[in-house]
Amino acid sequence: MTSLLRSLPLVALIFTSSVLHAADPADWLRTKGQLIFHDSFDREEDGTGLKAIGNGWESATADRVPKIKQADLDGGIMKIASATVEAKHAAHIHHDAGFTDGGAIIRFRFPGLNKGESLQLGYVDREVKGVHAGHLCYGILSQSSVTLIDHKTGVMNLAIRDERQKYLDAKKPLPPEMDALLKKKQVIVPWKADTEWHDLALMTEGDEMRLSIDGKLIASHHSEGFAHPMKRWFSFLVPSTVWIDDVKIYKVK
Repeated sequence: MTSLLRSLPLVALIFTSSVLHAADPADWLRTKGQLIFHDSFDREEDGTGLKAIGNGWESATADRVPKIKQADLDGGIMKIASATVEAKHAAHIHHDAGFTDGGAIIRFRFPGLNKGESLQLGYVDREVKGVHAGHLCYGILSQSSVTLIDHKTGVMNLAIRDERQKYLDAKKPLPPEMDALLKKKQVIVPWKADTEWHDLALMTEGDEMRLSIDGKLIASHHSEGFAHPMKRWFSFLVPSTVWIDDVKIYKVK
């Protein structure tokens, strides 16, 4: 196999690499990466506070609504039910990660308890300057699509964010050059949600982010923010309800 690859022209090598990734993108994490965190949620939560989920997780919005349980550990499942209205923010749950290249594999389910259930998951570095709340890059699953988005050099870059807000506040369209820039920071592909359990992998390798579901590559995109050298947190942002059964975080480098 190695000798065959060496004999292929560059274009063929690039194509071959894409095919290898597409066969099962999560395998890149399993074979190239080091497992640095695993949680199967086989315990009970301890109240409703910041660290109530246990095992190093923090619920960043928990203290806004101390009397409301937003994460219920039930039979090895983390059942997230966001108090979005009361907290004035979607449930935000994160765990330390710490890699340049790597990612996470999770099992998830939209339980069908609320209309329009969605899940945003990705990577944060609160130590980076010039980026709102350290938001780096995310995969976003809605009922009809999957989005990969670079926040670091897009909408969460403070200079872009402040300038963009002026137009939003004035209810004016964005300047064409800003609109074109922000569109380059993301890719949106169709995907139909259901209420079954699925395996999802979200990984970054250099300036590329890839997302797979049940071993099938759903979306990939190149953007400079994906190459941020330290993904300190792996996070979930949940506006309504999502169930998480298992989380594994891998570091490749």
